[in-house]
Amino acid sequence: MARGKSKTEIKSNGAPLGFEATLWAAADKLRNNMDAAEYKHVVLGLILHKHISDAFEKMQEQLFKECIK
Repeated sequence: MARGKSKTEIKSNGAPLGFEATLWAAADKLRNNMDAAEYKHVVLGLILHKHISDAFEKMQEQLFKECIK
């Protein structure tokens, strides 16, 4: 049986949601019944992970360029 589109994929008029609206809908699903004081720990962990990931990629690129020389 085919599934219909979820409410995060279409507006009430049938038009697709924009990128930002889709992100907010995903964040609302993740938060669900979680208190904002608890959710901040999740968000801070994700921000830290992004920072570490970016720093790793930058260092990896620098090392790769040094090895090529």
